[in-house]
Amino acid sequence: MDELYQTQSRKVFASLVRMLRDFDLAEEAMQEAFAAAISQWETEGVPANPVGWLISTGRFKAVDILRRRELAREKTPEVMRRIQEVHESNGERAATEIKDDQLRLIFTCCHPAIDPKVQVPLTLREVCGLTTEEIARAFLTAPATMAQRIVRGKAKIRDAAIPFIIPGLSDLPKRLDGVLSVIYLIFNEGYSASCGDSLIRRDLSDEAIRLCRLLLELHSDAEVMGLLALMLLHESRRTARTTSDGEIVLLEDQNRDLWDRDLIAEGKRLVERSLESRRFGFYTLQAAISAVHANARTASETDWNQIVALYSVLLQVVPSPVVELNRAVAVAMRDGPEAGIAIIDAILEQGELSGYHLAHSARGELLRRAGHVGEAITAFEQALNLSQQAQERRFLMERLRNLRKL
Repeated sequence: MDELYQTQSRKVFASLVRMLRDFDLAEEAMQEAFAAAISQWETEGVPANPVGWLISTGRFKAVDILRRRELAREKTPEVMRRIQEVHESNGERAATEIKDDQLRLIFTCCHPAIDPKVQVPLTLREVCGLTTEEIARAFLTAPATMAQRIVRGKAKIRDAAIPFIIPGLSDLPKRLDGVLSVIYLIFNEGYSASCGDSLIRRDLSDEAIRLCRLLLELHSDAEVMGLLALMLLHESRRTARTTSDGEIVLLEDQNRDLWDRDLIAEGKRLVERSLESRRFGFYTLQAAISAVHANARTASETDWNQIVALYSVLLQVVPSPVVELNRAVAVAMRDGPEAGIAIIDAILEQGELSGYHLAHSARGELLRRAGHVGEAITAFEQALNLSQQAQERRFLMERLRNLRKL
């Protein structure tokens, strides 16, 4: 049941939101459906279609909840009408609707009527089930501020009666940026979790890839290709990123024989198609950088000149201190650690990444390689104080232990 909740609960929730048109009611109904499953499946056994059972049960739990709220006279007929509509749908259509419900909900949360600052956090919370704290960390903002944004977003959907549909082809392009941002952040949280015991949350990264494939079927935009390529190229390295006991392995130290060559080949094909379109942007450029890494059979064969050049173009497309930080690391790999340290110091002086643990960790690594032991210890200590991910913290503590022996 724990595994089912982790992997399928947001699909159940998305379907209930579509049917009930109410985020809070759908959340409560979903929780009650899972509670019912715990008691009933123990004696009756797990049904052939657990997700369908949970959605169906959730619909009826919603009716019970409305009755308990003494709102049955107003709202139950509407809910029952929706239930009847779903029952009248044939099995194939119902299965298709469930498959698309999460993408449908993403488009709802990214509706133009909703403040752009609210769209992505709202989707991460409601579609993916990330906590407010996890989302706040991803946006480098306070949890209380993020909670207010999410509440405002749900209220806007309710008050403006925003439809729970995938837009037509004519409206799709102007809704695409927000949707791609959401899928990208879902993948990032799965590929490198912001907190917790595990660096990798495969359920989230798999879901992001599935949603992007579905989106590409709807709209063969260059940046949809670029995002899917980026995720596939990153995903190809998953098994090499940690040791058998779960410790972090840096990119240059990874066993490249463990990289998934099928995912790399698919990712590179998508990058080429996107670049050929001449309409590419942020995601395709990042995917191109990942493709350069994938082309190198060993770390020493990496074409750092090309990677630095691509990061320079990326900075022009999307000026960002995080992109600047990544470029600094590439410069260090090409020109030596001192060159990278100078760039990172300038970035940290600007203040935007002063609370970003990866900036201090990267600086510490370059200081270590340059032989500045004392400064490296200070930088790794700053990174450790800011990191909330268990494996990253163990990696940093190991670096500190080794430096203190020198």
